[in-house]
Amino acid sequence: MLNLYEKLTVLACEGCSWSCHAHTTAAVLAVFCFAWWWAKKFTRIIPPLPPGPPCLPILGNLPFIKPELHRYLAELSEIHGPIVKLQLGTKTCIVINSPSIAKEVLKDHDAIFANRDTPAAAVSGTLGGVDIVWRPIGPDFNRLRKLFLREVMSKSGLDAFYELRRCEIRQMVKDLHGKIGSSVNLDEHVALTSMKVMINMLWGGSSERNSDLIELRERLDEFVRLIGTPNVSDFFPKNIVLWFYGIFESVIMNRLKTANDGKDFLQQLLELNQKGDDKICLSNHEVKALLLDMLIAGTDTVPTTVEWAMTELLRHPDKMTKLVQELDTVIGDQNILEECHLPGLIYLNAVVKETLRLHPAAPFLLPHMPSETTIMAGYTIPKDSRVLINALAMQRDPEFWDDPLGFQPERFLKAEEVSYHGNNMQYIPFGSGRRICAGIALAEKMVGLLLGALVHSFEWKLPEGRRPDIQEKFGILLKKRESLVALPFARLSNSHQYY
Repeated sequence: MLNLYEKLTVLACEGCSWSCHAHTTAAVLAVFCFAWWWAKKFTRIIPPLPPGPPCLPILGNLPFIKPELHRYLAELSEIHGPIVKLQLGTKTCIVINSPSIAKEVLKDHDAIFANRDTPAAAVSGTLGGVDIVWRPIGPDFNRLRKLFLREVMSKSGLDAFYELRRCEIRQMVKDLHGKIGSSVNLDEHVALTSMKVMINMLWGGSSERNSDLIELRERLDEFVRLIGTPNVSDFFPKNIVLWFYGIFESVIMNRLKTANDGKDFLQQLLELNQKGDDKICLSNHEVKALLLDMLIAGTDTVPTTVEWAMTELLRHPDKMTKLVQELDTVIGDQNILEECHLPGLIYLNAVVKETLRLHPAAPFLLPHMPSETTIMAGYTIPKDSRVLINALAMQRDPEFWDDPLGFQPERFLKAEEVSYHGNNMQYIPFGSGRRICAGIALAEKMVGLLLGALVHSFEWKLPEGRRPDIQEKFGILLKKRESLVALPFARLSNSHQYY
């Protein structure tokens, strides 16, 4: 009996053990099934990153990027579609090539994408990014932009400086008249004039020698080039920043020591600087950073656009003839171009718009950075990634533009709804949303006046055997690889119109 009892006990224990194993197995299977279901559900909810080319560990796509980045990205968009991912070292870069997706970034999710992915050069060069261009979104940015638009870039503010703009543009015409029949570098003349206009508007005088202005422009060009260069944080030359702010400090100190009855931009900024109200007061750093913003915007983008416009007009004599006819009709050959003529120069406006379509000054605008991970166009856009809006590709897309690579100003005679204010995502040369360029009104005036004066005052010819080159030199600004050289000939009957 004992043996039988012991055997029954052993069998009972084995049965219990089997039962325990069965329960454990069932539990493991249940956990596994739940994990599989959750993983499948999770992968459905969080879409993948956008497609892009294969990349290396650590370096990512950096070794494969071509110097002409806009062409490289155009090739990638043909392969991977309207949204492309690049891995630039540790930084994820998302390139938007589609107006509908650009609308999601600049309009639908504007608050999320409103911050800039600020290059190290821009941080160093703007005293920590306290200017309008690179400053993070928030109360300080809103305060600064509102003050700038209301106090500095208002219609009344710009109108107050008309005589300054007129004077410098007339001086440019006079200088060119002294070189009739000789080859001139148009970029140099237009850039020098733009520099004088901006300095007049900023602190009320351009008494600097031309050699000093040329050096100023060269340093501005170097600064802009560095902003567009990846990974400059270790070798950004601080002397460039110190040089600029040394000039600004000297100008400010001279202004504070002397009475000034004028209302140039510096005077307005200093008045805001001296107000005690935190809501409208500007700091010393903000004043200097704003001065640098305006110098760059007024002396780099404007000449670049005028040079591209003249290049296209010389490539298309029929367009040049049509513009000359309009200028003669509206202005006449006994008068000179005034700002009051600009609203009536419809074809001139169309030429400028078409130039900015084909050759936007900032082909990728300025980089945006999402403040949180966002799902867009079926893909995950990671927080703090760099988002580039490929305005150049969208403005040359054959899906939206007939003859997209052709210079056809007439297309803007029929498209009045296409403005500079970013309402149509197929045309955004100045950006869109809350980070749209704050200086559109000034840029529009300056480009129209400079281009109109050049075409109205002179007949332009190319040196014998030369054709205007349209090769692009890529950077944060899209410039001509070779400066435009042409010969001016007087076309107005009254010699006093050149003085």
